[in-house]
Amino acid sequence: MKNKFTSELLRWYRQHGRHDLPWQRDVEPYRVWVSEIMLQQTQVQTVIPYYERFMTRFPHVRSLADAPLDDVLHLWTGLGYYARARNLHKAARIIRDEHNGCFPEDRAVLETLPGIGRSTAAAILALSHNRPHAILDGNVKRVLARYHAVPGWPGKKAVENRLWELARAYTPEREAAAYTQAIMDLGATVCTRTKPACEACPVAAGCEARRLGKQEAFPGRKPRNDKPVRHTCFAILEDSRGRILLQKRPPAGVWGGLWSFPECSPDDDVEAWIKQAFGSTVCGLRREDGLRHTFSHFHLDITPVRAVLAETPAAVRDQSDIRWVHPADELTIGTAAPVKKLIQSLS
Repeated sequence: MKNKFTSELLRWYRQHGRHDLPWQRDVEPYRVWVSEIMLQQTQVQTVIPYYERFMTRFPHVRSLADAPLDDVLHLWTGLGYYARARNLHKAARIIRDEHNGCFPEDRAVLETLPGIGRSTAAAILALSHNRPHAILDGNVKRVLARYHAVPGWPGKKAVENRLWELARAYTPEREAAAYTQAIMDLGATVCTRTKPACEACPVAAGCEARRLGKQEAFPGRKPRNDKPVRHTCFAILEDSRGRILLQKRPPAGVWGGLWSFPECSPDDDVEAWIKQAFGSTVCGLRREDGLRHTFSHFHLDITPVRAVLAETPAAVRDQSDIRWVHPADELTIGTAAPVKKLIQSLS
């Protein structure tokens, strides 16, 4: 069964797989690593332009390690899940400082780096060095769960362990790179989450979910948990020169390390809050239409409030975590998607 599944998948990949992705050119661990991190919870077509800009700016691990975090976050703006960018930067500095700039080739060592887990480490080594390490990303989980009709949500440990067993069983000693790309491609382009194209699947004949006519029942869904809604107020502070104030967020947490507008509670007296927080009176105050930004675990409802300040607060002129910027200027700092959208609306 192993040989048939693997051989059919490899045969399909040679003819129908993806062979022209940017990270498949000049293959080496650093390039594969960046692609694998960007592709986490993000589709290929979204990633490609970000990846190409990123590699132009940071062509090797030392250039990434030597860059300020702001430069990294700026190129990540709009891609989401910003902890990925922070971890890339941290890991690059560890590789530079503790591994003499050489990308580790040992899976256990790779797994100690920030942001690199078991499957990502395996994918890096399989794709760049043709090492026979099994991977288990979302696409692979779906393919194997359907092929064997493995019941249950893969987030449960017992289900995940069973899928790891299958992943290891099918990973060949030879052609590991091709197989790894093949099974990811199959999940991404044929064995899709909804409306899988079973008629185009090279292993459909042995698929248990297809035999049962229950393809979309596998893998099992995550137990439903309605996302809570949080509320915040973005204070868009403008000075007499038409500049707006941005504040750098703490390194950890939501939008960690990114530049954003100062925040207060929507229930606060915003004018009084500005006076207390920044020591400036307000000439004019206007609430804008609200917007919602959705994270993986909650919705954030944002109320933007534009405030023209009577004077530039002396207390914040020279703080390193405060910047005054012109909305029309091209920013070279990292901002979250709703912040970028609001800045663009002001220009």
